[in-house]
Amino acid sequence: MISIIICSRTPEISASLLYNIQKTIGVDYELIVIDNSENNYSIFEAYNIGFSKSKNGIVCFIHDDINMLTQNWGQVLIEIFDKNNDVGLVGVGGAKSKTKMPSAWWNCGENDRCINIKQYFNGQKVHWHTGFDKTNLQEVVTIDGVFMATRKTNSILFNTKLKGFHNYDLNLSFEYLKNGYKIVVTNEILLEHYSIGTINKDWFLSSIFFYDLYKDILPQSISENNNLKYHEFKNGKFFVTKLFEYGLKKQAVYFWFKLILLKPFSKFHFQTLIQILK
Repeated sequence: MISIIICSRTPEISASLLYNIQKTIGVDYELIVIDNSENNYSIFEAYNIGFSKSKNGIVCFIHDDINMLTQNWGQVLIEIFDKNNDVGLVGVGGAKSKTKMPSAWWNCGENDRCINIKQYFNGQKVHWHTGFDKTNLQEVVTIDGVFMATRKTNSILFNTKLKGFHNYDLNLSFEYLKNGYKIVVTNEILLEHYSIGTINKDWFLSSIFFYDLYKDILPQSISENNNLKYHEFKNGKFFVTKLFEYGLKKQAVYFWFKLILLKPFSKFHFQTLIQILK
């Protein structure tokens, strides 16, 4: 009933994760492990291989370093999809807005984030739980890649023009949005995640490519908070600053011009001009 796809950094997933899935999912499932121990595939390629092999109507992509805490979480997914025919993508973390300026999914207003995850930082566990004051199911425009359950359709795949291991969650989110589906985050599935994503030079380059692919449908927002313009400028400043730090001057200047159009009068523009002239 559910196909689970894991892009594994080792030839096989850990025995503990396999046991955890068996004991918690609560429904029939197939497990498809893509061995990426030799880094032969991008995450986009690996997940598409899993998609092509999957036999069930619900396809769930999960990281190889999680532990499911909710019993019968497979049944929760089935019920969500059965009761909501317009839902194409379900996660455990996501946001109600996404700026046009390149950013991670969580770079939004605090009130726009919906998440229910136990995350480890240096051995310390933090329970992120926010955004579910009114209901256990919240509509969003992006989800976190740690857990992504999809309503399988042959018309939606990961875009292999994107390379590496970043922004695959944004890619999948926007493909479902483009095809007229809603995206939701559920409060009824809880997991532990043992690692945290890395924002590095590769992420910034990937984010530029993502921007080029989806700029015509950005920004996206279903938020009740009227603060998207503020976050556009905030995310843009961070992005431009980091591009300069990574030596990506041409790209930094390009997005700086976008910021000037967004907010012509800002001390940031003077500071950036000085940096360019150095």
